[in-house]
Amino acid sequence: MDPVTILLILFALALVLFATEWLPVDVTALLLLGSLLVLGLLSPKEAFAGFGSDTVITLAGLFTLTRVLLRAGVIEWVGVALSRRARNAAGMIRGMLGAVAGVSAFTSNTATTAVFLPVVTGLARRAGVAPSRVLMPLAFASILGGTVTVIGTSTNLVVSGALPATGLRPLGFFELAWVGVPVAAVGLLYLFFVAPRLLPAQDAELEASLRAYLADLTVAPGSLLTGQTLRETGLGRDHGLTVVAVRRGDQTIYAPGPDFRIEEGDTLAVEGPPHRILTGKGTLGVFSKSEQKLQVEGAVPVRLVEAVVLPGSPLVGRTLRESRFRERYGLSVLALHRRARTIERLANLRVGVGDVLMIQGPADRVTALGDHLTVLGDLTEAQRDLRKAPLALLLFGGAVVGGGLGLLPLSVAVVVAVALAFALRLVTPEEAYRAVEWPVIVLVACMLAFGTAFEDTGAARVMTGAISDLLEPLGPYGLLAALFAVTVALTQPMSNQAAALVMLPLAIGTAKSLGYDPRPFVIGITVAASNSFITPLEPSCMLVYGPGRYKFMDFVRVGLGLTVVTFVVAMLVIPRVWPF
Repeated sequence: MDPVTILLILFALALVLFATEWLPVDVTALLLLGSLLVLGLLSPKEAFAGFGSDTVITLAGLFTLTRVLLRAGVIEWVGVALSRRARNAAGMIRGMLGAVAGVSAFTSNTATTAVFLPVVTGLARRAGVAPSRVLMPLAFASILGGTVTVIGTSTNLVVSGALPATGLRPLGFFELAWVGVPVAAVGLLYLFFVAPRLLPAQDAELEASLRAYLADLTVAPGSLLTGQTLRETGLGRDHGLTVVAVRRGDQTIYAPGPDFRIEEGDTLAVEGPPHRILTGKGTLGVFSKSEQKLQVEGAVPVRLVEAVVLPGSPLVGRTLRESRFRERYGLSVLALHRRARTIERLANLRVGVGDVLMIQGPADRVTALGDHLTVLGDLTEAQRDLRKAPLALLLFGGAVVGGGLGLLPLSVAVVVAVALAFALRLVTPEEAYRAVEWPVIVLVACMLAFGTAFEDTGAARVMTGAISDLLEPLGPYGLLAALFAVTVALTQPMSNQAAALVMLPLAIGTAKSLGYDPRPFVIGITVAASNSFITPLEPSCMLVYGPGRYKFMDFVRVGLGLTVVTFVVAMLVIPRVWPF
């Protein structure tokens, strides 16, 4: 059997596996690479070159820099700042969606959706709008923003990295903006005025399954809360925190009303999910006295964990102060979860069997907690430290500007920024490695190698010749439309990156055989692969699928219209900016 036939068979099998996901996409990609090696269609040097490519290095670095922004609380700060300035909440939701699109042009759209999810839900409730009518637009806005820059989505970077092997120059940092900005602008108008009419009015189930913790948080000098009533702070509405008691001097006010005015130095007993308490500590100007009293050297790794109190623990029946918890364990308790709701302050609660403590301190101390406390989960990466936000923004902005202006290759700018983030302890190497989406890295590296085999064996010429004969009567506009539609169809059952890498050599080869400039078709495939709306299989969509209580057909109904809008705008803009 000749090499072309073998490669086309492997290609067809890979398409089936990508579409059905009988195996994870990265496993399918590795099997494909292994087959190419065993059958002698690629040398080891050619097969493994993708793992050291600029594209893979840049992707891994950007995953890490996005984690740095999240750890510094930068994205949460943007959301909270916008919601705090809201006067017209309904209009503010639209402004927030615009901000989401802007942020996701430079960071992972999945991370952007996750961070803005509680903020947008709070704004929706404030405006009297069902959260289900804004959560899907939130996910779609983050996807739309990803088309604006080459780092907006991993798909854009994958396409850009694959172009040099085909003889084309990589995508410029803002090259996609010529079509990405119009697509995002018109798409946002659709999300503002059309999508809410097509979506069901259902309440969200955003935090129903999360543990509600009780924490004592003291209002620091210069806090945003000072001088405001509880109603004005929006602690419950916007931050998901319920104030159950307030300690002021020697007086404790239980269940304070909405007109209760907060003063500097007040200790608020708040109840809420762990991530809300941690975010509040980073953005509202409050602190935990227990945490402040525990001095931890900067070089010592610090962990934040959830630990359950077991029978026989010396803590049972005592308050944390009585049990001398901090002195005994060298750790601080930030919050406590108990099944039965309480309006008591954390400092006054007597610990019981089954209570869950949120504990912070040196990693070795956490490991040595003993038999009377069992660690349930690690919340270390959920912590936010706004003091590091300016430095995190400076590093990320430096990498973007350096790469965008061509002062350095983007891969070099990103690697330098990551190295500085490690050196300045903005993120630990272990956390950075966990932040990298390794299936995407493996998929990209393997498919780059497959692209090499596709060209070297002549399979690309065979397939593009057949496609050219079929599509030649359509003309360049028909060809662009057909490639866009096929790419959109492929992104529904398979990953966006895989769809783009499958379509890219076919589009370039077909365009060249028909005498067209391949550039407009490359742009069309990139836009089509990056904008996947019709099913909830996109990670950003999966984040809102459950909380919005959506059905599968809700995405089809709303996403199909947005896909048509994206298609129309792309067809109008692409040929004018990148002539055939």
